[in-house]
Amino acid sequence: MQTDSNTKTDLTFEDFKSQVLNDYKIALTSRECSLLGRREVLTGKAKFGIFGDGKEIPQLAWAKVFKNGDFRSGYYRDQTFMMAIDELSIEQFFSGLYANTDIAQEPMSAGRQMGGHFGTHSLNENGEWKNLTAQKNSSADISPTAGQMPRLLGLAQASKIYREVKGIDTTNFSHNGNEIAWGTIGNASTSEGLFFETINAAGVLQVPMVINVWDDEYGISVHAKHQTTKENISEILKGFQRDEENKGYEILRVKGWDYPALIETYQKAEYIAREEHVPVMIHVLELTQPQGHSTSGSHERYKSKERLEWEQEYDCIVQMQKWMISNNIATQDELDALNKSIKKEVRDGKKAAWNSYLNPIKNEQEEALILLSELAESSSNKVFITKIISDLKANDEPIRRDVASSVRKALRYVVSEDSIEKDRVQTWINAYMESVQPKYSSHLHSASKYAAINVNEVLPTYDKNAELVDGRLVLRENFDAIFNNYPQALVFGEDAGNIGDVNQGLEGLQEKYGELRIADAGIREATILGQGIGMAMRGLRPIAEIQYLDYILYALQIMSDDLATLQYRTKGKQKAPLIVRTRGHRLEGIWHSGSQLGGIINLIRGIHVLVPRNMTKAAGFYNTLLESDEPALIIECLNGYRLKEPLPNNIGEFKTPVGVVETVKEGSDITLVSYGSTLRIVEQTAKELLEVGIDAEVIDIQSLLPFDIHHDIVKSVAKTNRLMVIDEDVPGGAS
Repeated sequence: MQTDSNTKTDLTFEDFKSQVLNDYKIALTSRECSLLGRREVLTGKAKFGIFGDGKEIPQLAWAKVFKNGDFRSGYYRDQTFMMAIDELSIEQFFSGLYANTDIAQEPMSAGRQMGGHFGTHSLNENGEWKNLTAQKNSSADISPTAGQMPRLLGLAQASKIYREVKGIDTTNFSHNGNEIAWGTIGNASTSEGLFFETINAAGVLQVPMVINVWDDEYGISVHAKHQTTKENISEILKGFQRDEENKGYEILRVKGWDYPALIETYQKAEYIAREEHVPVMIHVLELTQPQGHSTSGSHERYKSKERLEWEQEYDCIVQMQKWMISNNIATQDELDALNKSIKKEVRDGKKAAWNSYLNPIKNEQEEALILLSELAESSSNKVFITKIISDLKANDEPIRRDVASSVRKALRYVVSEDSIEKDRVQTWINAYMESVQPKYSSHLHSASKYAAINVNEVLPTYDKNAELVDGRLVLRENFDAIFNNYPQALVFGEDAGNIGDVNQGLEGLQEKYGELRIADAGIREATILGQGIGMAMRGLRPIAEIQYLDYILYALQIMSDDLATLQYRTKGKQKAPLIVRTRGHRLEGIWHSGSQLGGIINLIRGIHVLVPRNMTKAAGFYNTLLESDEPALIIECLNGYRLKEPLPNNIGEFKTPVGVVETVKEGSDITLVSYGSTLRIVEQTAKELLEVGIDAEVIDIQSLLPFDIHHDIVKSVAKTNRLMVIDEDVPGGAS
């Protein structure tokens, strides 16, 4: 069903006609999926539906210029595009709606996201990179409005890095940086700060990025007059338009129902972005929403009669039909016949998807019913268990919760009984939960051999008379080794480039490795984080520097919703091994030293949170993570850069283990647990306690997520029977 990307002018009329009819068929298929999908929700077979109806025709034009190696960073209106690039079938569409947990049936997220959230597979079954240049790629969607924008910037910047930085192995990732990152966003979501921050950053960086704005004038029920100045996003962004003297954007406008104009516009946008590496915005106007925003309501509640009539007339599919008939591409009878056949094809696909979803659960239901029937016969509470059996048997469309809940309820009635039948049921439910739980809970972290916890510790080694240097120099020498050993590694952030960061941990490295690998960035933490996510998704090893821990709040939403969930929401089919570098815990002030760790450790599960006590430990974490395929946040001690540390002689080689605590002083009376800058205070306190006969054991946590995977703190407390946790936070924050 893939749309034909051949847009040359030497086509015969018959070839052209065939292409147009194929495009029309894709549009009809997508529309029918939307219509039938809404019915499935309203009849109770699915929980929620949000569809791409009214946006079909521009997505066909887009698909024609989307090449292998390109990336999409979009949102939940893009189903037609995914169908047009042959990455979404009818059955897969409905499998997503039903949240089928079989990734073979529902390859977008294995049922972990709502339908309408799309993504392709960047990794094979072993968690290793596939050849991304040989396939059309979609980064995994998230629901938060405009949340796809920062990642889009990084996906586009990767092409610039691959084109302009020498020495990187581009195998599997790029053909000379020719790939475009294509983004989509609704007109209402352009009001989000993330959109404007991304627009500005891409204009500065001059990367091959194309943003499609699907404009239907509404954000749910709120009209553009309440959303956008002048009710027109491209109008207010005119200042970004490039000219003869200044770099910027190419801004294009086109009506979303004009098929020929759309094709011409997308051809122009592709050339500018792919060949010139100039960002482009395509403002697609006069789109519609035939069914309103989602299944949560009806647009008849908030649109005028005149608006609804206009939407019917200028529905992009209706307009394409008129154009096809007027240009002798098809007759009305031919289009009616095609429409009829598409309806049947979509119904058949829906039915197949429903059976694929339901049948495995029905089989599990049957297994449970057999065991429960045997249990009832052996129990003195047969009457109660029989009622459970009857209710479960009457459920024609069970979910797994129904099966598990019924079995567990039955086991309550035999809690004081002993029987072989009870043992069988207990064994079955234990095995059932063990087999079913991973369908919903696996892949919060990497399941590959490259997981950070699999990287072995390598201790730093020292010359006999090792030089004592500022801690920043340990970091600088280690970063030098990293950028020498990993051509695909780069760092960027506020003041990270020219001056080598505010604490000189990168001093002199920009001059050595160039402005693209050791780069300054504007004050825009969310898109600094987004740059890192996108580049990491394309095989680079970025280190995104957030100048101070306090500033990470600007990036926390993207860390939480996008980076932390990536492995989970794709069931291990995409990864972004981004390292986020920051500094904090100075023990003074509020805006440059405070701690958000109580929130961070709960909001970014899926990202390792590492809190080294000195720069040698920090350097070891960087070395560990570069051998891993997981994201992490490293918080360096803000007041440790000038403290003296011995300089290791195996710079770039030693590795600090993730999830492992270190006992820095053994003792028998009390266990003192801390991390970061407070660890030094605790060490001094332990010395003072020893003077009064109290022998404290001091443990450096080192890693908040994961935390003490070998349970060494528990072992220490078993010895001392006393525990005190010391950290720089609000009471109960990260402790």
